[in-house]
Amino acid sequence: MPPDIEAIAEQVFIALADPTRRGILAELASGGPATATDLADRLPVTRQAIAKHLNLLSEAGLVTAEPGERRRVRYRLRSAPMQVAQQFLAAMARDWDHQLNALRDHLDR
Repeated sequence: MPPDIEAIAEQVFIALADPTRRGILAELASGGPATATDLADRLPVTRQAIAKHLNLLSEAGLVTAEPGERRRVRYRLRSAPMQVAQQFLAAMARDWDHQLNALRDHLDR
């Protein structure tokens, strides 16, 4: 597997490891683009904490910042890094399936 795919998947998994970041992603998925203030109104987290989490999500490529009205920044989901992580997991699952099938065949003999 190419190292860039592994690096992208690693960043996604690190980002998804935190329940607050998963909550932010869920809010953006259900409610569409939002500012840090909008998200802080919907989640039990301060705006400052939301901003820090959004920065990490942005570094992982899971959200993009878009300029809005009155210098407010709105964040939008990006699905590409999540798709790369899914491909990474699917490849690992295929490897495990192959190994488990070989073990089953061996045990059946």
